[in-house]
Amino acid sequence: MATGALAGKVTMEGSRATGVAYTHRGRSIQARARREVLLSAGAINSPQLLMLSGIGPAEELSAHGIGIHLDLPGVGANLQDHLDVCTLQRATQRITYDTLFDPWVAARYYLQRQGPGTSNIAEAGGFARSPLAPDDRPDLQFHFVPAQLDDHGRNRLAGSGYTVHVCGLRPRSRGRLRLASADPKAKAVLEAGYLSDPGQEDLAVLLEGLKLSRRILAQPAFAPFRGEELLPGAAVTSDEELVAYIRRKAETIYHPIGTCRMGDDEQAVVDPQLRVRGVENLRVVDASVMPKLIGGNTNAPTIMIAERASDLVLATD
Repeated sequence: MATGALAGKVTMEGSRATGVAYTHRGRSIQARARREVLLSAGAINSPQLLMLSGIGPAEELSAHGIGIHLDLPGVGANLQDHLDVCTLQRATQRITYDTLFDPWVAARYYLQRQGPGTSNIAEAGGFARSPLAPDDRPDLQFHFVPAQLDDHGRNRLAGSGYTVHVCGLRPRSRGRLRLASADPKAKAVLEAGYLSDPGQEDLAVLLEGLKLSRRILAQPAFAPFRGEELLPGAAVTSDEELVAYIRRKAETIYHPIGTCRMGDDEQAVVDPQLRVRGVENLRVVDASVMPKLIGGNTNAPTIMIAERASDLVLATD
């Protein structure tokens, strides 16, 4: 059994996966699997590694001069992700994480395992049904951050503030992943396809979520701390303006799935036992095998996919 390395490829003998070839500290290494190759590189790198190994859409592989072991058009397709949009409010008191003295935070955590250093920052969350929900399940997920979160936290804003971010849980939009080149070290090309569903339902759900975020922050419990709205900004009121804000500022919440989709049709990449269709002794074990994005975080179901894979592999003994 062997696992794939990112800067490498699966080695093949005919239709049988035999191991992995990769580069480590400038050395070319080949690891041969005694039983199976388990590919667990995630929804971005697993399809990339399959394509680098000659397993994927024939046209894509040929464009990069990669020999075709198996024409499997579903590899890299069906990309799905949760899209997120933030509402930022200025705080009238210096009580948020924006103005902390980082060395003090680090020292307190190191010495006492206490204080703000123990926080995951997204300290509260919840689910809600928008008026557009097609059934009884929530279609929105919220997180509250006691800090000003802009551009994934890369844009540090002055002063103190807090953030509510919301995502639509069941996006209809689909993207895809392509190769930039045949170089294993080159980053894959992501065409996320956010807000591209023909009916614009994803955009409508996010608009409802943004309006609900504002209503949450307008509740009396925030009154002692509420300053001006930083983003989208109090002057942004019409649906057209809010939609423009969503298109400008919405961002990933890091839940990509689906690029090695499980199924029994011709576009499926793996079968219900996680085996790559048309290849012997090769399974994919990560979020890329999910056919559809779940209505929540992807960590727990990914763990369960791994648990199930363990059972499947052991059952072959």
